[in-house]
Amino acid sequence: MTDLRVLVVEDEAIAGEAHRAHVDRVGGFTCIAVAGTGRAAWEALGRHEVDLVLLDMNLPDTHGTELLRRLRAAGRDVDVLAVTSARELATVRAAAAHGVVGYLLKPFTGAALRDRLVAYAEHRAQLRGEGDVAGQDAVDRALENLRPTRPALLPKGMGRETLDAVVAVVRTGDGVSAAEVGRAIGASRITARRYLEHLADTGLVARQPRYGGAGRPELEYRWQA
Repeated sequence: MTDLRVLVVEDEAIAGEAHRAHVDRVGGFTCIAVAGTGRAAWEALGRHEVDLVLLDMNLPDTHGTELLRRLRAAGRDVDVLAVTSARELATVRAAAAHGVVGYLLKPFTGAALRDRLVAYAEHRAQLRGEGDVAGQDAVDRALENLRPTRPALLPKGMGRETLDAVVAVVRTGDGVSAAEVGRAIGASRITARRYLEHLADTGLVARQPRYGGAGRPELEYRWQA
């Protein structure tokens, strides 16, 4: 059986290579290219046969929904999994309207992406066959296969609700410290810093020293995705 061919569309080079590595580690998948812009993605789609696009919505030259629109208008038989930090409901609605097979929010673990890919492969195998479905239950099972069988895993000791709260504070702030985030979400500075460092390691926030106060400078975290 031929591997499913994946195009990664991600403007952050480090994140793009990380996605490539995750894809290549999943059996039955191979990453055929990484594109950093909408234009580069469209050119790659013209050069390669692609089964699945991992699409970041926030691209430097266009929005992911515009690339989706072009794909559908051109009648391209390619599936799209949104892999993005875009949390706006308008973007989620537009992605759904253009038929994405999933919407995976950053930050996520390699295991979360693997589970999405495995679920997609099962879904594709069922719907790409010949003949008819047996009935409504078979249709429901085929569509449910798009959902991973387990929740996305975070590093040990971290919770999704706390991570979402930290993300909300960083996204609305103009550079925040661990102490400031801790006060905003009702957690200790140490706890807040652990989540902030996880976001920094995944490339969603930038960290830099904050000068101007007495004593040793503290780190400041700024949303950059």
